[in-house]
Amino acid sequence: MKFESTVTQIPVDNIDTDQIIPARFLKTISKDGLGDQLFFDWRYNADGSPKPEFILNTEKAKASNVLLAGDNFGCGSSREHAPWALSQYGFQAVISTSFADIFKQNSLKNRLVPLVVSREVHQQLRDALAANPDLKVSVDVEAQTLTWSGGPVEQFPIDPFAKHCLLAGVDEIGYVTQHEAQIAAYEAERFATLNTLTN
Repeated sequence: MKFESTVTQIPVDNIDTDQIIPARFLKTISKDGLGDQLFFDWRYNADGSPKPEFILNTEKAKASNVLLAGDNFGCGSSREHAPWALSQYGFQAVISTSFADIFKQNSLKNRLVPLVVSREVHQQLRDALAANPDLKVSVDVEAQTLTWSGGPVEQFPIDPFAKHCLLAGVDEIGYVTQHEAQIAAYEAERFATLNTLTN
């Protein structure tokens, strides 16, 4: 899993999941349409019209697959709708100096890469974007690297099992179904040894 993209910035610290996707949109069990509700209260006026000055309402942001956020991104409640909304908008990765643990796990399960960098690298990337707003970054999940022209080769951590699933293009259920033959063989062998008679 490797991709290159321009970067959309919302460098605000402590963005919680209610800001990412407000609670009133959690009634659905479908991911459809959640991209339009991403950052709804920041993105739209009271009458529902988009705020032209908000970054996600620009054509440039709509073409971007990487979000650069502030520290402690995804804090608050554990709603899985938050990574759903980010993915539905088109983001494949979010860069931050730290993520809430549950948000990070929910993201990895939904093929959204929560990419943790040091504060120094975070600032370097912000400076590079200030100098060149069209700068592109490259994310390589297999190598676990974030790079951009003139920048460092930044190694980022990722859970090994989540990495395997991302590279294989499967979720946890998909991983299990890949081993159906072994599971069936084990169950058949196990059943043959069971004594179901009771005294």
